[in-house]
Amino acid sequence: MNWNKLTSLDQLAFIMEESEAQPVLLFKHSTRCSISSAALARLERSWKDDNGIKPYYLDLLAYRPISTEIAQTFGVEHQSPQALLIRNDKCIYTESHMGIDVSEMLRML
Repeated sequence: MNWNKLTSLDQLAFIMEESEAQPVLLFKHSTRCSISSAALARLERSWKDDNGIKPYYLDLLAYRPISTEIAQTFGVEHQSPQALLIRNDKCIYTESHMGIDVSEMLRML
């Protein structure tokens, strides 16, 4: 899986612009949590790089303020792990833990 790292608040405006041309996945991961690691591994096993979604990875421990801004910007409750699918500046899918499902994301498109 070809992750793009989300490391600055400035990237969120760019990601919203990108979402107008193609869907964007934001995956919020806690590197100290075994459940988060399991959800990440499950997501990566199901992912196909040609699905038309650009994936971003956020390390919650290193960049917690970005996670807070994501929750406010898209009107979602913060969770970890959490996947958000953004299209046309809006969150069209959000799920956490073992509920994260690539096939469901694709259905939302």
